[in-house]
Amino acid sequence: MPDAQSSEPSIGSFDYIVVGAGSAGCVLANRLSADPRNRVLVLEGGGMDNWIWFHIPVGYLFAIGNPRSDWMFSTEAEPGLNGRALAYPRGKVIGGCSAINAMIYMRGQAADYDGWRQLGLTGWGWDDVLPYFLKHEDHGDPPNTLHRSGGEWRVEHPRIKWDILDRIRDAAEQAGIAKVDDFNSGDNAGNGYFHVNQKMGRRWSAARGFLKPVLKRSNLRLETGVTVERVLFDGNRAVGVAFVKDGQAMTARSGGEVILSAGSIASPVILEASGIGDRTRLKEQGIAAVHHLPGVGENLQDHLQIRPIYKIEGIKTLNDIYANPLRRGLMALDYAARRKGPLTMAPSQLGAFTKSSDDYATANIEFHFQPLSLDAWGEGLHPFAAFTASVCNLRPSSRGSVHMARTEKGVRPEIRANYLSTDEDRRVAVDGLRMARTIVSQPALKPYRPEEYKPGAHVESDEDLLVAAGDLGTTIFHPVGTAKMGVDDDPAAVLDGRLRVRGVDGLRVIDASAMPRITSGNTNSPTMMLAERGAGMIISDSKG
Repeated sequence: MPDAQSSEPSIGSFDYIVVGAGSAGCVLANRLSADPRNRVLVLEGGGMDNWIWFHIPVGYLFAIGNPRSDWMFSTEAEPGLNGRALAYPRGKVIGGCSAINAMIYMRGQAADYDGWRQLGLTGWGWDDVLPYFLKHEDHGDPPNTLHRSGGEWRVEHPRIKWDILDRIRDAAEQAGIAKVDDFNSGDNAGNGYFHVNQKMGRRWSAARGFLKPVLKRSNLRLETGVTVERVLFDGNRAVGVAFVKDGQAMTARSGGEVILSAGSIASPVILEASGIGDRTRLKEQGIAAVHHLPGVGENLQDHLQIRPIYKIEGIKTLNDIYANPLRRGLMALDYAARRKGPLTMAPSQLGAFTKSSDDYATANIEFHFQPLSLDAWGEGLHPFAAFTASVCNLRPSSRGSVHMARTEKGVRPEIRANYLSTDEDRRVAVDGLRMARTIVSQPALKPYRPEEYKPGAHVESDEDLLVAAGDLGTTIFHPVGTAKMGVDDDPAAVLDGRLRVRGVDGLRVIDASAMPRITSGNTNSPTMMLAERGAGMIISDSKG
């Protein structure tokens, strides 16, 4: 009850309060404010996207690891990664991670969503969700049964070509991974070039597509630079949020619903700070429980990418171009004149999906081939010609957690990814490294004399390859599942199938947190599909 009578000044009352203007929040802001009768408030912790590197595609090299654009989270020390703690980038700007990510348009596999349906989540199968991908798609190709044009989410083909990637593609085919033109049919097995979220050589973020075009609506209010501290409750009903802006504690009231769209790292922390979570954990933090939900913050899943690097000769990579000031200048001119060339690059242009063994019914590993190499994103490129054959386990069985922790500076997320904590994941990691070697050993690449720089050809045994995987593994920035949907008899379920937080009223979580299982590929567009579907549910439920 004290929350309902909070003394902090209120900025007003709204029908919907959306916490987070990231990939999901931008979709929700657009859809919920389309009805002029709905008063919608969006609270974003980052700022506006008024920096050039949010828009030039290669800007991820400067945005990741920069406190202007990245929340600069990190994991705890990871036993499966030989005790290393990882930087854990998250977008600190309207558009969220879609403003700093790899721009890869990927839906995943039909079997992913059919698996959700088989868990009892009616309405979340592939045939159910495909219309929501299509609803906002604006694909550069002619419309067909799998793609459409005219939506807010722009999809195009890459505007750069690398001979080395063509040769890698040939090598993958020689290794038994067939060439395909589209990874988004529901079966992404094969190798090909990724479709990207760009428009005429510029990054197309969720903010550009969904939020900024509708900020002129009088019923939509965006506040940036906001720290949301907790959801306010009257009994078990969410009635608003408490937040801080410019050092001032404030509140906003909701007569309809509060929607957490702060992402898989921040949303569970806000839930716990609001008294929603495991009662024992909440008590340890000095928080009065509003409702006991032990699944909050659990079930963290992420794609661990293992990054073998190969030196090559006689063919260009971005390493060569970037090392030459004259070439860098020509690269900038090409972009300015034609919106083409290396400045339009996604981190990965060529992908390959395959099975690490016959134990799997569908492709369970994904390669991101990159015509560059570096020790870590945010660091400089190597001073030699090389490519990276990053490989990740698409459906890890390891599960981690994100929980609220207190520090002298306030609240932070305690991230424990638990990578490589199962026998299955360790086996897939070793098999993925061996598959990379199989591809690189094919005739198509022999003229370029590939030499394994990391982990090195001397690393041969399964045991040594597993150690190498721990040394080379890093996040591919796909955390999901920390407030998962589930059926009534699932004790770990935080949400029901309509994305409502269990045990309370007027509160939903609509972002990648809601995924019960990670999708088989890049997770940004599935998150936006989930928001599109969630917005429809909110509107439908408001009508009774």
